[in-house]
Amino acid sequence: MRSHPSSSAYWKANIRLVLVLLAIWFAVSYGAGILFADWLDQFRFFGFKLGFWFAQQGSIYVFIGLIFYYAWRMNRLDREYDVHED
Repeated sequence: MRSHPSSSAYWKANIRLVLVLLAIWFAVSYGAGILFADWLDQFRFFGFKLGFWFAQQGSIYVFIGLIFYYAWRMNRLDREYDVHED
């Protein structure tokens, strides 16, 4: 186990992770679902136009995936900074 870094390093890593995941979610939900929807509509996904699919389903699936990734990554960060609950 590494030496205990300051709690500010732990929170900096936590906030950075949250901001990256929020940026991804924003890019998928706003970018793919609204800004680039017309361009994405030239592609089909399960019979639906891709821009429409992202606006209706895709951003929700990405958000759920990001929740699971956040939980997994935070468990690793907790262990790395020795603040886990085991």
